[in-house]
Amino acid sequence: RRAEMAKSTQLIDNEVFRAYATYTAIVLLKMMLMSLVTAYFRFTRKAFVNPEDIASFGKGESAKKFLRTDPDVERARRGHLNDLENIVPFVGIGLLYALSGPELSTALLHFRIFTGARIFHTFAYLIPLPQPGRGLSWAVGYSVTFSMAYKVLKTAWLL
Repeated sequence: RRAEMAKSTQLIDNEVFRAYATYTAIVLLKMMLMSLVTAYFRFTRKAFVNPEDIASFGKGESAKKFLRTDPDVERARRGHLNDLENIVPFVGIGLLYALSGPELSTALLHFRIFTGARIFHTFAYLIPLPQPGRGLSWAVGYSVTFSMAYKVLKTAWLL
């Protein structure tokens, strides 16, 4: 049977949409926390990239030593960038998926696996855990988003 598309007036009552909203909020908050992690490493490692950021450390050559890169800051930044590359597509595709009328249990499986994979990916990046842990967690999350996109296309275009 072909599922009906959810009407916008029914979204608040739609369990799939509420699940989508919940898990999207979780991964977006996790992504926002990566900014704080990056800032934490910048301040604790005293590694800044903008001259105005080092004004409180004085002027001249003594302050310029704080204009530098740091491996921990760069690792946090790469983790944050990876979130942007993966969570933003999940948000868009996940919304279309939630509106395509999937079964609640299938939608929850998609949303939960993606969320778990992204949380694990963050820990694997920041700790760092040995490969292939981080790579596998990325692949799992990516596959979930791809699976949802396939379902949307299948529903919308009758593939």
